[in-house]
Amino acid sequence: MSRLDLAQKRFQAALETLENAAAGVGESLDGAAKLPERIAELEMERDKLLARVAELEEEVAALSGLTEEVEGRLDGAMGEIRAALAR
Repeated sequence: MSRLDLAQKRFQAALETLENAAAGVGESLDGAAKLPERIAELEMERDKLLARVAELEEEVAALSGLTEEVEGRLDGAMGEIRAALAR
């Protein structure tokens, strides 16, 4: 194998390495171009989730109040039953 053939093979290998690196950069640039769109989607999803959390917090507060009311009524009913049984 001549020195020219050897140099040509090394040059070809270097070109392939460069092409592979350039392809990776192109893919990275494509991915980076889509980042603002993905960020906007994630922000919209976050806003929806925050709204849902707020709804659930309101529901929990309402149910908590209802639970306290039921608890008070049951305590009162049990007191009346005990009083009636004690007579």
